[in-house]
Formats: sequence, structure tokens, C-alpha cells
Amino acid sequence: MQVVHTIADLRAALRPFNAPALVPTMGNLHAGHLALVKAARPLGDVTVASIFVNRLQFAPHEDFDTYPRTLQADCEKLAAAGCDVVFAPSERDMYPEPQGFKVLPPPDLADILEGHFRPGFFTGVCTVVMKLFQIAFAEAKGRRTAVFGQKDYQQLMVIRRMVRQFALPIDIVAGPTERAPDGLALSSRNGYLSEAERAEAVQLSLALRALGRDALAAADDLQRHLPALEARAMQGLAARGWKPDYLCVRRREDLQPPQPGDALVVLGAAWLGKTRLIDNLEI
Repeated sequence: MQVVHTIADLRAALRPFNAPALVPTMGNLHAGHLALVKAARPLGDVTVASIFVNRLQFAPHEDFDTYPRTLQADCEKLAAAGCDVVFAPSERDMYPEPQGFKVLPPPDLADILEGHFRPGFFTGVCTVVMKLFQIAFAEAKGRRTAVFGQKDYQQLMVIRRMVRQFALPIDIVAGPTERAPDGLALSSRNGYLSEAERAEAVQLSLALRALGRDALAAADDLQRHLPALEARAMQGLAARGWKPDYLCVRRREDLQPPQPGDALVVLGAAWLGKTRLIDNLEI
């Protein structure tokens, strides 16, 4: 496995290949990331993982400075998972000058749910992902593939829409959410949890499952019952000491409130102590 740190070196490493498959990450890798790498391997002739903690998607009060940087351990895991190339640029390599040009996703998708509680988050995500696409796929002659985890459901939807609207010749592939045996969605931020918080953390996924069951049971008149169902789910977590941002049922197509006959997804985000966890479940 080759580890490169500059844009020029990455392009040189990829030049002999026709069809790169890219897995963008912020490092501090876990089994969920490695599953994405393994899913990417048969989709191209070279598998690339990027590791970059992107300042643009962090608000000033968020954990950019303390986000774990574990490059050596990450590279060992990626080599074992069959990754071919790791792109681990510095901030100066990615942003040699202030990034004045940014990708602004549409408010109807980017300013709700995660975007409501993390203003500007998806602008930062879209900007860095667009830049990674330009870096990794600039010289590709065949299929271009990028693999993203479905745990970040709204992010996946934003990126897919960006690719579609810019007519980018890139296939976006979703990797299913990897879970611990008790059902907790794997996340780099799970490492912030204390032992007691880790035992409690599974309650988020359990709350989403319960909300999903209630929504399906009320499907004949979901629009009328949904506000009360969502409020009850929020109150249930709050009673356990959580600070929920949202637990809601939305239509999969665009994350808007559901209409009769829509395919549905349940999404949630909540603080457990000082750690913010997110999860989702298609129903």
C-alpha cells in the first residue's frame, strides 16, 4: 500500500490506472470505514482512501482541534483491508490559499435536520468532496466510483444530488451502516463515550426502531399522528438523560415530511453527555 501526502503525488500514483474507487474519510477509522474500503475494491482497478479532517465542515464550537488523528493506526487497518493508496494531505496541501470558492447545497435539503443544527456543515462537506473528486478522478479514463456510508444518510443524499446536478461522471455507492453487536451504529465519535455512556448509547437506535414501528402502525393516518409520535420519542430519550436534537420520520426521496405511500426513513441525532450521536433506519 502506498501512502501519499500531496495532490501531485496522488495523481502520479493513480496515473497507471483507469478506474479509481475512492473512499473519503476523516480518519480515526473503525470497522465501518473498512467495510466501505472492502466494498470499493471490486468497483475499480485501484482503491483509494483519503484521510483528511476538514476544517470547513466544523463550526467554531465543534471538535475540530480535538478530533482524533490516528494516521499510523489508520494506515495499518487500511493495508489489512486491501486498500491500495492512502491520500493523507495536510491542511496546507488541501487549502494552499483560503477556500473562497465553495459549493452551496440547496437549502431545502441542506438546511434541515443536520444542517439546521450544524449550519454550514454541508457547504463544508460538498466543498471538500468536490475537491477530492477533482484530485482523485482528474486523470481517470474509465469508471469513477466513490463509496460513502449510509449512516450519514443526509450527507449521502446531498452528495448524490451534487453529483447529479453538476453532471459529474461519478458513481456514488452507499455502504450499509455497520453496527456493534448491541445495535449501536459504529462512529468515530463513539470513542468519546465513557463506559457507562457506551452502554447507554444503544438507546438511540432502539428509539428509532420504536418510532419506526409506531409510524408503520399509524400509516393510514400518519400525517396526523406523526408529530405526537416524534415528540414521544424525543421525550423518551430526554427522560434517560439525553439531549435530543431530532428524532423524525421523513420520506427517503428528499427528507421532507412524508405523504401517503412514501418510502420512509427514521433519522435521529442526540447528545449523550458531551458526545453527539446520529443514526437512521429505513422502514
